[in-house]
Amino acid sequence: MSALATTTSTTTSSSEYKGHALVAYILLAIGLFTAIPLLFGAVWAMIQKKGAYGTIYHSHLVNTTRVFWWSLFWTIIGALLAVVGIGYLIWCVTWLWVLYRVVNGLVKVMSDEPYPV
Repeated sequence: MSALATTTSTTTSSSEYKGHALVAYILLAIGLFTAIPLLFGAVWAMIQKKGAYGTIYHSHLVNTTRVFWWSLFWTIIGALLAVVGIGYLIWCVTWLWVLYRVVNGLVKVMSDEPYPV
């Protein structure tokens, strides 16, 4: 009976982190159009990441955190280089990269697969 209880609690915990990963991805997706949800999605992922360790959703929370930091880095570089014109290209590539990572992550979360980090 205790093995069944352990399995059930692990499943519940895992499905809870699936929800946290979905929230983080959805906030990142909304953040493609307004920057504030992108920050909220990253903070949400950073808070939930430690507790999700050992589940397949940990990789998704790591992914959302990395997407945030890399997009912030490239957005700043793009802002610095916007004066020369190449910054706009950097912003477009960064936006497309974030879109790809978010969509790919959402597909993998919905399929209960880990994100290859």
